[in-house]
Amino acid sequence: MTHLGEPGEERADIRGDGPEAIAREIFDAVEHLTTLWALAAQEAALRLSLHQLRALRALETAPGVNLTALAQRLDIGMPTASRLCDRLEAAGLLERALHPHKRREVRLSLTAHGRHVLADVAARRGQALAAALAAMRPAERTALRRGLNAFLASRETGLPEQRER
Repeated sequence: MTHLGEPGEERADIRGDGPEAIAREIFDAVEHLTTLWALAAQEAALRLSLHQLRALRALETAPGVNLTALAQRLDIGMPTASRLCDRLEAAGLLERALHPHKRREVRLSLTAHGRHVLADVAARRGQALAAALAAMRPAERTALRRGLNAFLASRETGLPEQRER
């Protein structure tokens, strides 16, 4: 098991405290979090694939998008997006409606059932994450929060190779 170090630790880990060494440790943590996330989603009343969940989330954040926009948001091809929407519509999670001003365009939106399923998955994921965080000491949770905030801030300013371009 990898060790990220303790807050206020005086001595750097000899095996490496550089970005590459820490990245390997974070990789392990992210894999565990991904498993926790997936298991929590699978405990929902309706089991959905990762693509299906991503599609529902995309429709939640951008209701009324068309199939082309959804495919672009999910970075998938149009045929794949169309089949995905067919399955979600058959499950009663999304609905298609003609655009009021563009006869050839179909708008996609979540049904009430689709919103309920997303809320259920989000609640289960939140509970699973809270349980994992509860097993940590308060100082560890604070350090994690601080580290995640710093990570997000660094992403907003861009990676070094992105700034050089």
